[in-house]
Amino acid sequence: MRYLPLTPRDRTEMLKSIGVKAVDDLYVSVPKEAKLSALIDLPAHQGEIEVEKALTLMAQKNHPAANGPFFLGAGCYNHHIPATVDHLIQRSEFLTSYTPYQPEISQGTLTAIFEFQTIIANLTGMDIANASMYDGATATAEAALMAKRVTGRANIHIHGALHPQYREVIETYIRNYSDVSVKTSAPDANAACVIVQTPDFHGEPQALAALRKQCDESGALLVVVVNEILSLGLLPAPVEADIVAGEAQSIGVPMSFGGPHLGFFACRKQYLRQMPGRLCGETVDKDGRRSFVLTLSTREQHIRREKATSNICTNQGLFALAFTIHMSLLGEIGFKKLARLNHERACLLADRLSKVKNIKLPNKSFFNEFVVELPVSAAQTVKELAAKGIIAGYPLAGNKLLVAATEMTSEADIEVLAGALEKLSATARTKEVA
Repeated sequence: MRYLPLTPRDRTEMLKSIGVKAVDDLYVSVPKEAKLSALIDLPAHQGEIEVEKALTLMAQKNHPAANGPFFLGAGCYNHHIPATVDHLIQRSEFLTSYTPYQPEISQGTLTAIFEFQTIIANLTGMDIANASMYDGATATAEAALMAKRVTGRANIHIHGALHPQYREVIETYIRNYSDVSVKTSAPDANAACVIVQTPDFHGEPQALAALRKQCDESGALLVVVVNEILSLGLLPAPVEADIVAGEAQSIGVPMSFGGPHLGFFACRKQYLRQMPGRLCGETVDKDGRRSFVLTLSTREQHIRREKATSNICTNQGLFALAFTIHMSLLGEIGFKKLARLNHERACLLADRLSKVKNIKLPNKSFFNEFVVELPVSAAQTVKELAAKGIIAGYPLAGNKLLVAATEMTSEADIEVLAGALEKLSATARTKEVA
């Protein structure tokens, strides 16, 4: 009963209280084909020691980024996190806090949130930023819905190579809106927004001036998505945008095999009241001292309900704190140096791979991620190299491979990947001759 504290009598009383005879009665609305026909194939009951051993063996099948050359990006990046970050966020007053509703007992958390908002606003060139979102994908989807509210229009236009998972999340968000559709054409008279990612999913920075002009002419909002926030240390802030949304995992947040992440959201001041999520504001207390409080709370679990600006009911408080601590350690100069270092490592990688026969690099420009065209299947290449302890990148369609380099990428790592690709390229040439 260590992990199952409810007795049969407890369950019977609970079922009686809610007016059903059995647990199965709670699932009468679930389609039959969606229900399990048998128990999940899991091992039988075991003791704690046996369970720990089994889970350890499972964990050993993983391949952490530190265990060899690692060139996988595609929205989740391998960056160094100073030990100070982990030490500070694990302080109990930060780690155990949840919702800072009561400012009189939450000034530390609220101060950190305010600093996070300030940093995001400065990086993006926007007037205001919120207290964070769940991740870049949901931040982008919320930006699309916000544009719909602001403009009263329905069409969401996507320009260029947006992260495919971000697009999937947008389509999930709008599934129950009969009047909303996603398009890839130029903005029309019913365009709520144009969404563009820079650098895009293939790693290329995008020019925004022409898109800004299109939006001005059509009346649509320009939503700029930044998947790798570190790029803002080298590339210009997307000041042409009306809304900037994206992913801040690169600073202070571990990859954790794909999540959780840290979304950010910023916009122009005139759209403040339509911005989703939380907002921390600065004020003074009764003694005139600087203090902070959640403000303009238009979330669904407050007073507006169907008029709420989003369904996000909290923020990534702990990761926003981790981001803020890491950024405070870097400072403006350190952030720019880190961005430059990432670009330099990517240039080293590109230069070396360009010397491998039968390999092409189609990117005209890039920050720390770019596409490599291989003479063989990219998916098969990733699989073969993973078996050798090399995480080669993210396979795109056909023979295209998306590779990323960060400050964690050494010249030795680059040489290992290049050597492995040279062998695969030679094998492919041999097969062609045969």
